[in-house]
Amino acid sequence: MSFGIGQPVPRTEDPRLLTGRGTYVDDIVLPRMAHAAIVYANAAHADIKRIDTASALAAPGVLAVLTGDDLKADGIGGIGPIFMPEDMGGPKGHRTMRPLLAQARVRYVGERVALVVAETRDAARDAAALVEVEYAMLPAVVSTAEAVKPGAPAIHDGAANNISFTIRSGSPAAEVEAAMQRAHRVARVTIYNNRLTANSMEPRGCIADWNEADERCTVYSSTQAPHTMRATIANRIFRLPERRFRIVARDVGGGFGMKGGTHPEEPMMCWASRRIGRPVKWIPDRSEGLMADDQGRDQRVTAELALDKDGRFLALRWTALHNCGAYFANGGNVPISHSIKLAPSVYAIPAVEASSSMVFTNTAPTAPYRGAGRPEAIYIIERLVDVAARETGVDRIEIRRRNFLRPDALPYRTPTGYVIDSGEFARTFDMSLQLADVAGFPARKAASEKAGKRRGLGIAYYVDNCGNNNERMELRFDPSGSLTVMAGTFSHGQGHQTVYAQMVSDWLGVPFDSIRVEQGDTASIAFGRGTMASRSMVVGGSALRAASDDLIENGRKFAAHLMEANAADIEFADGKYRIAGTDRAMALVDVAKAAYRPAGIPAALGLGLEGEGAWGLTMPSFPNGGHVCEIEIDPDTGAARLDRYTVVDDIGRVLNPLLVEGQIHGGVAQGVGQALMEDVHYDPDSGQLLTGSFLDYCMPRADDVPPIATDTNEVLCKSNPIGVKGCGEGGTVGATPAVIGAILDALGDYGVTDIQMPATAERIWQAMRRGKKV
Repeated sequence: MSFGIGQPVPRTEDPRLLTGRGTYVDDIVLPRMAHAAIVYANAAHADIKRIDTASALAAPGVLAVLTGDDLKADGIGGIGPIFMPEDMGGPKGHRTMRPLLAQARVRYVGERVALVVAETRDAARDAAALVEVEYAMLPAVVSTAEAVKPGAPAIHDGAANNISFTIRSGSPAAEVEAAMQRAHRVARVTIYNNRLTANSMEPRGCIADWNEADERCTVYSSTQAPHTMRATIANRIFRLPERRFRIVARDVGGGFGMKGGTHPEEPMMCWASRRIGRPVKWIPDRSEGLMADDQGRDQRVTAELALDKDGRFLALRWTALHNCGAYFANGGNVPISHSIKLAPSVYAIPAVEASSSMVFTNTAPTAPYRGAGRPEAIYIIERLVDVAARETGVDRIEIRRRNFLRPDALPYRTPTGYVIDSGEFARTFDMSLQLADVAGFPARKAASEKAGKRRGLGIAYYVDNCGNNNERMELRFDPSGSLTVMAGTFSHGQGHQTVYAQMVSDWLGVPFDSIRVEQGDTASIAFGRGTMASRSMVVGGSALRAASDDLIENGRKFAAHLMEANAADIEFADGKYRIAGTDRAMALVDVAKAAYRPAGIPAALGLGLEGEGAWGLTMPSFPNGGHVCEIEIDPDTGAARLDRYTVVDDIGRVLNPLLVEGQIHGGVAQGVGQALMEDVHYDPDSGQLLTGSFLDYCMPRADDVPPIATDTNEVLCKSNPIGVKGCGEGGTVGATPAVIGAILDALGDYGVTDIQMPATAERIWQAMRRGKKV
């Protein structure tokens, strides 16, 4: 089938998006719509002595100026964590509630202090500048290393040493210590995974329309998870039934995990709309996003890898401090839990102990960011493996081959509790080395040396745990024979409109161009959990398979009636129902049309042809693959140029190779950004944000990322019915160790064995100057 599973069908979403016909939040204009602006804290840690709103209220066009006291008077709640470790049998922690507007105290630069609503956006912003806030300054702390020291400023009363909780995964500590003691060698690293922010092409934004006539508030939002947002706003903040809220997400210009949770603005606009009786729109500028969006990463870790005399791994141990910022909200627990669970990667390590503490600081809250804990885990283990190779004298490639889990060992339960069901790690790794022409690297290195440059080769192997929770999907034929997929997942760039149509066309034999995908509106989609954690194909696709099977079964009854046969004698294949052993058949589409006849259909069959299905994940899928990077460094300036990049992935069944390639390319670009240039930086003394614009926060551009060679080794996943593994995050997970590995390889002659991310030109230049050319 030219539009079936496995075909590189171009995205059907693209024509309207590329011709400017998309609909983003800022494109939506409602009658009588007002506009909002936010007053942000300019102190990292302070008590609020006074908020003077008089001048702002008197400004032209101003409709309301609201503060935390107004929130408290109206009984509006805050945003708490979706879950804590104690909710899942883990240790008890310090639970925080993030207020929509600060009450009594601010805890980071960018915390919301007041909300101004006016007739126009400019009027609201001008008035916001007139709000005067008087602070009593308190000492601030921005790094986890400083926050846990005795005597550090306390961010929240009751959180000893600013720690919310400490979680641990793996083997008994005594077992790990015994392995360390008997080891021939122990490799050690100390690593900082730098703080990032998503910088989605479309900033966050929202409109709320509280309509008392129908007792419902409609929210238009740039979100990854409409139903999750509805539950948070209804249940946790307003304490009203979910039916009172409708969340609508149209096109979303990127999310990367940052838009997976609820920020203060969506419920704030609901509240403001209810107060003034008009729709309220809020659209931030880029500096607001850099300051106030939930951020990612920011983990400090010390790690050890024990090896025997043959270079085989005996034990892994690491301890981390994870910066959750000033509040622990939404899915902030996800990165810390995923990082410790994925610590051993795809290596056979008999004893593993990983622990991490969630630490409060006077910085913006952190949340899942593309990969959410997996990049942290893989960066740690791959850096350790490179150090082990250097210290033992075993080649980097060979030491990985010796320690990969073998296919005949799968399914394999890791010491941290994951069950890896499938994979050919050595084969996939070798495919990446061959595609990258690693054998030709010495000649390319010599050519670079001749030109006065230093060339390095970086290799890394990644694994990602993908998918979470359960999902529900529906299929509905209309009387014309067109089919609609009612998706509980939510596409914000992944191409679901295309790939879901491919899947359904393949399974049901329905023409590709007659299939429509509906998503993102809680009024039309009964339920869904949105898209994050590379879950859409693993969980949503499996639910769609169940919905397809349900529709086929429902259609079988109609076909039996229409062809005057017993339902047990009806077979389905290639889009047709057939009476077994005969040539009598009806196309599924014709059966669907007949199901809407106004008469002649038995009542017991119902009216119309539909199917619904759900799939609950019991164990994640484990996509994996090899990354190979070559980088060239100018020793005079420290400038690093990526020259070649190669990825071979095992993502299970490949549904659309064109979309897979796009996901890998985007993921690699974000990993390259973290490795070379991206860094959210706060002044350590004042807590002021120093990277508040694109003049200071650098992201990769087109010429920073070379053409990326890709291929796949298709090893079907055994833990879901369609054999898929997630692919949205793997590029990011593998890129940072590959890029940093290439830099350190290039600097090996200078004795450089470590460099902090981002490895900027200045840091590389300084490392070379501190080193000594051999």
